[in-house]
Amino acid sequence: MGIYEELQARGLIAQVTDEERIRDLVNNGEATFYIGFDPTADSLHVGHFMALCLMKRLQEAGNRPIALIGGGTGYIGDPSGRTDMRSMMTPEQIQHNCDCFKEQMSRFIDFSEGKALMVNNADWLLDLNYIDVLREVGPHFSVNRMLTAECYKQRMEKGLSFLEFNYMIMQAYDFYELFQNYGCNLEFGGDDQWSNMLAGTELIRRKLGKDASAMTITLLLNSEGKKMGKTQSGAVWLDPNKTSPFEFYQYWRNIADADVLKCIRMLTFLPLEEIDKMDTWEGAQLNTAKEILAYELTKLVHGEEEAEKAQEAARALFSTGAAADMPKAELTAEDFEDGQIDIMTLLLKSGLVPSKSEARRAVQQGGVAVDGEKVEDIHAMFKVDDMGGEGMILKKGKKNFRRVIVK
Repeated sequence: MGIYEELQARGLIAQVTDEERIRDLVNNGEATFYIGFDPTADSLHVGHFMALCLMKRLQEAGNRPIALIGGGTGYIGDPSGRTDMRSMMTPEQIQHNCDCFKEQMSRFIDFSEGKALMVNNADWLLDLNYIDVLREVGPHFSVNRMLTAECYKQRMEKGLSFLEFNYMIMQAYDFYELFQNYGCNLEFGGDDQWSNMLAGTELIRRKLGKDASAMTITLLLNSEGKKMGKTQSGAVWLDPNKTSPFEFYQYWRNIADADVLKCIRMLTFLPLEEIDKMDTWEGAQLNTAKEILAYELTKLVHGEEEAEKAQEAARALFSTGAAADMPKAELTAEDFEDGQIDIMTLLLKSGLVPSKSEARRAVQQGGVAVDGEKVEDIHAMFKVDDMGGEGMILKKGKKNFRRVIVK
């Protein structure tokens, strides 16, 4: 089985522009491919995970990845999957986020000489002359055709800014630039990016001739992967300072039964033969599958030692209701009034809820416990002395815990 067939077997490929040529390229290790990452935060998150795993798989098969950091397109913002315009970032914020991405990507991709490249589209996009873009690139884009793209259609009713309307052109220009200067012959992306990727292939063909060898491929669930990165309390980050290894492990340990085998197939590097044997698993066996998924992905992102610690802590949590390595919430004396704190403030400051209104709902619905005892009174108070020693175990729902301590 070649790498292309493996990607298919893992459920990663949705559609391609020229399957025979793409199969030959990647199976023979002749693809120089790119995936773009817009620096909208200072950490990659679970939504980027599938793309990073794909790059690692293809590199191990002899192909050369280009990680394209969107320092230029970050000034515009991708409208795909959004209902409103993204907040504008300063150049300093964008550069800081780009620097953070570089460090995190190095855990997945070997950037040693000749193995992979990391480039920033700010290097060419920020120097473009507006009139030159209109004359040299604009004639190759049909407004009517652009408006049929799903990423634009879904925004037309609520409003699509002219700023965002240019995103497709900028992404297409990226592929053209990478093809010209780095020999990039393949672009990967999520199924929500299909129109943008086709635009890049078409731009290369129109400007450089029909024989220009640039192709696109789309990952079936990369766009769903973006949704994976979000939970009720926010994003699941790859930065351990934003999402601890324990929290990261717990996120995958608590994934829905219907998704666990699909995620094992797509995201882990376990042999397909081993995964195929799990297809018949059900009931309690799915909990074992979730542990396997959580351990493998935590090891990939945070290393084997942290994965072992997270697994031990999670097992202790399920068996005893407490664990030494569960996420901590540190309070200070200023958080208390006369040495006491109410349950809603405690939930908010621990990071288990985003607002007091949600804290109120959680208590009223019977989903909050302190040291194993359910809290039913929204006015319940706790003393600073209650959090001495090992601290207090605060629980919201079945899966969200914090060890609350006072500094």
